[in-house]
Amino acid sequence: MPLNPVRTTLANGAVLLAKQTSTTPAVAINLAVRAGSASDPPGQPGLTWLLSRVLDRGTVTRTGADIAEELDSRGITLTIAVTRHLLSLVCSCLADDFEPVLGLLGDILMAPSLPDDEITTRKREVITSIRQDDDSPVVRASETLMALLYPHGHPYGRRTKGSIEIVEALTRDELLRQHEVRFAPSEMTAVVVGDVDASRARDVAARVFDGWRKPAPSPLALPPLSIVNGRRRVVVPMMNKAQADIAYGFVTIRRRDPDYYACWLMNNVFGQYSIGGRLGDSIRERQGMAYYVSSALDANVAEGPLAIRAGVSPANVDRAVASIEQEITGIVTEGIAQKELDESRRFLIGSIPRALETNAAIANFLQIGEFFGLGLDYDARLPDLLGAVTLDQANAAARRLLDVNRASIVIAGPYAD
Repeated sequence: MPLNPVRTTLANGAVLLAKQTSTTPAVAINLAVRAGSASDPPGQPGLTWLLSRVLDRGTVTRTGADIAEELDSRGITLTIAVTRHLLSLVCSCLADDFEPVLGLLGDILMAPSLPDDEITTRKREVITSIRQDDDSPVVRASETLMALLYPHGHPYGRRTKGSIEIVEALTRDELLRQHEVRFAPSEMTAVVVGDVDASRARDVAARVFDGWRKPAPSPLALPPLSIVNGRRRVVVPMMNKAQADIAYGFVTIRRRDPDYYACWLMNNVFGQYSIGGRLGDSIRERQGMAYYVSSALDANVAEGPLAIRAGVSPANVDRAVASIEQEITGIVTEGIAQKELDESRRFLIGSIPRALETNAAIANFLQIGEFFGLGLDYDARLPDLLGAVTLDQANAAARRLLDVNRASIVIAGPYAD
């Protein structure tokens, strides 16, 4: 059955997507503002992350303790997440609690007070998290790869949490200014999925958000990508670790690229299908070299990365990199077999219903579809979009995206060139 959500634009410009389900007497709420880490001011990466950590610690009318009590008394866990382009508030509640919970989330989103003592506490927590990241080969490899792929301060190459020095220097006024500048009804989409009909969801959302009147911020302008030709390799020595982590990648395509579905299928064959596609079958299963290996395509507003990640024994680093490149060369020069493409296509199409089994999963799917402008019927069209990809198109995608001569490679762990 197609989702058929109801889309409403509220009087202040905010968008509401509502989908009624009756599987359980519960509702998933997903509020997203187009104010992710890419909107951090120049020289202040990490500001949005810190803002997200303190956003729910008080509003103009509620203390942090009041908010915690309202959530705890209803058995609700509120998650505030930051991606490159979105800051999201996500939770599930009983259908009977929908109206007061949406009111609470709206208050947190629209009118945070950002108390100084809470900022101090959250700064300590963020700094601890940054230190943990600095001690993790997985994180160091991934973040260094992104900095290689997106140099010169491009938002995709910056650390989402920032640095210890930047976090320590951030002030309450700077956090409030970011909220004032980037948070506006025109930038928000509210998704409500569960045991509440669309008309009631619209009425409640109108009551909660109607008083929020602010002009739209200036559009976020991403800088042009600095395409670096040639092959690059960086080693991050972490000699006290037992495992080395490899991050190997390329800048690829935008989410709205017409070749996206061919690229998605190609990557599934290459590094996703079953236990890691061709990469997993060769490097992990047959050669026994990797604790994990896979590839991920993260097409975004700007050209996103295709990243191959592997965890290996330090003694196997060079062999693992050579095997990754052998698989790249193979898929580029010899191509994908029709059987591989058909199996990956069946897997991806068959996984769509499983990926939409819960209210929260549906809400997230609708939120992403709205952000990228995929259409209200995207779930119904997706099987046909995947089904239309030909073998020639999938093989062309491999040739377009993968090239060992322009690869960026990062090795973090107990390894030295």
